[in-house]
Amino acid sequence: MKESSNMSGQEPCNKGKLVGQKAPFKLKEIWAIRVRLQVEHRVRELAMFDLGLDSKLRACDLVKLKVRDICHGDRIAARAIIM
Repeated sequence: MKESSNMSGQEPCNKGKLVGQKAPFKLKEIWAIRVRLQVEHRVRELAMFDLGLDSKLRACDLVKLKVRDICHGDRIAARAIIM
């Protein structure tokens, strides 16, 4: 009798790959990314990177942020609440 999970005869797409939570960045790697972004004058990406580290938000949550979420008029909020 064939196994029901492999009825189509195809291998799983993640066979042989590491799955699960990724290892956190090391401090040396964080500073290397920051320096590279500063040298290339990529202000937006540097701000998103710093915000991601400080807030511990996932990339998909960071991308959904709007300017109005962190800015009130011409003033940037000291704190932001994300639900």
